Amino acid sequence: MDLVEVLPDRLYMFRFRVGQAYLWCDGAELTLIDAGDKDAAADVEEAIRSLGLRPENVRRIVLTHCHRDHVGAAGELAGRYGAEVIAHRLDAPVIRGERPVPEPVLLDWERPLYAHGLTVPPAPPTRVDREAEDGDLLGFGDGARVVHAPGHTDGSIGVHLPRHGVLFTGDCVAGVGQVMLGVFNTDRERALDSFRRLAALAPAVACFGHGDPLTEDTAAVLRASADRDSGFQVEHG
Repeated sequence: MDLVEVLPDRLYMFRFRVGQAYLWCDGAELTLIDAGDKDAAADVEEAIRSLGLRPENVRRIVLTHCHRDHVGAAGELAGRYGAEVIAHRLDAPVIRGERPVPEPVLLDWERPLYAHGLTVPPAPPTRVDREAEDGDLLGFGDGARVVHAPGHTDGSIGVHLPRHGVLFTGDCVAGVGQVMLGVFNTDRERALDSFRRLAALAPAVACFGHGDPLTEDTAAVLRASADRDSGFQVEHG
């Protein structure tokens, strides 16, 4: 696992073999946005300690959606440290193991990528302590707010920290090579609508579920990318 500083003393990225998670620091109080796969807990703990912080101070784990590379270690970490697990109401039953993971509608070029993603071990059933809705405040980051962003899954969310200009997009948006609509969507048209909604927030920093965070010309790049992908959908959809 790689540890990447995004904002000094505030925001860090944990990059796993597939996917990534983020650590937000309100002083000593910590919040994880996503948690990596089921084998990632030890690496997350080690990374937190390497920053001079305490895993015991992880107060909450916010899950952007129900997929295995984001949810897998959440239950172990929450159980060990008493963190609150938060997810959108529509993905919570999947995370708990009460409903199957929704199948994406794959484009042809996505199929080999999807097969690679399935090499990540399935996530164990994980408790969800709080079922969030659009607009809910999350109790960290001076006003972090849920932005419902369906299309990747029904309960996909972004997490917006307006006072810090930071946006976590989950897998609605990707930054792999270029900023683009995320892959493996259950409803591509809804995902594009969500991409446009997230881009309209005009953040200074965008943190993706896959790919490097965007820290320069972020608002303009997001708007242009959302417009480009929307135009492609109209032409080829």
